[in-house]
Amino acid sequence: MTGKKRILIVDDHPLFREGLKFLIARCPGFEVVGEAGNGREGLRMAHELNPDLILMDLSLPDKSGIDITRDILSHLPEIRIIILSMHSKIDHITESFVAGASGYVVKESAAERLIQGLEAVSRGEPYLDSSLSSKVVKRLAQLPENTAKIKDVKYECLTPREQQVMRLLAEGISIKEIAERLFISPKTVENHRTNIMSKLDLHSAIELIRYAARLGLIDVDLWKG
Repeated sequence: MTGKKRILIVDDHPLFREGLKFLIARCPGFEVVGEAGNGREGLRMAHELNPDLILMDLSLPDKSGIDITRDILSHLPEIRIIILSMHSKIDHITESFVAGASGYVVKESAAERLIQGLEAVSRGEPYLDSSLSSKVVKRLAQLPENTAKIKDVKYECLTPREQQVMRLLAEGISIKEIAERLFISPKTVENHRTNIMSKLDLHSAIELIRYAARLGLIDVDLWKG
């Protein structure tokens, strides 16, 4: 066993796949175990290889990467998927997270952002390209006030510590850093996160950000890249 995270690349551009493989080969904690040029092939290889991570192109020739993400996760929910896209449209980003993606990176971003995404998602943390974060939060904040009032009742059911952890998570702070700030273990932070998501009936990182934005609990300027 190598202990490396196994990655499947799904993208219809061979040169881009080669670039990803070259980049990942320089990262000791990851290895590419397969590549696919379209959605159908990507779905098949996901079932055959059961990788830890998938780098999924948003715009595939036969089917949307978002649809393929949804299909894969309906059968293999443990796989973490990062959407790669030329697009920075808010709708594409939110749809990706709603479909179950763990991360979203713009293809033109610097290589280190992709590596940061792989590392974060491998730890079970969501990742959003920092150049997009403030835009997404601002969009999610533009929601009806009556919804916030309903959600506020649930927020009051959280313990003071859970409220503190929730705000830090919504600001994009990693589990490791939250643990250091609050002088608790990462495992305790993970337990708090599980309880928070359950009490608030939230199912994804984007829902948590949306919730916090609705209540005015986070400063969108903190998300600017």
